[in-house]
Amino acid sequence: MATNLTGGFLVARECYLQSMQAQGGSIVNIVADIWGSMPGMAHSGAARAGMVSFTETAAMEWARSGVRVNAVAPGYIASSGMDHYPPEAAAMLREMRGTVPAGRFGNEAETSAGIVFLLSPAASFISGTVLRIDGARPQVRMGWGQVAAPAEAQQRDAVKPFDGFHRYQAPKLFGP
Repeated sequence: MATNLTGGFLVARECYLQSMQAQGGSIVNIVADIWGSMPGMAHSGAARAGMVSFTETAAMEWARSGVRVNAVAPGYIASSGMDHYPPEAAAMLREMRGTVPAGRFGNEAETSAGIVFLLSPAASFISGTVLRIDGARPQVRMGWGQVAAPAEAQQRDAVKPFDGFHRYQAPKLFGP
């Protein structure tokens, strides 16, 4: 709660008060894929839902100062941090890919690209929204069976992973 809600609120508020109230600007909060809740992590889900509400409210209240406020909600993103999970988590993480309609985890570059877009002039009429970067994972419902796209569909240009970081390395747990 302190990091994901209070911390996010305090940083955004100070950016607004110390600079953006007079100069305008754009804020992008980072939340999480909270749609469908976060079983086992209710405190984290509640904090991030609070940030979504804060994002929507601040967008409305701060618009008069020329400030846009949005958020990104990353879903399952493969990062080097996964290599620090307990070894018994590896099998579960590998299986989670099959629950994502896109058939894969996202990567850090895809998350960053969403943030850069929301900060850019191309998003000048977007405020108070949450950009979900999640491969359609929240739409999965019980009883739908296998939802992941087959390998050949995963190679089509519209859904191929964005290779935006030349130093990116997939987590070791996804390797051979």
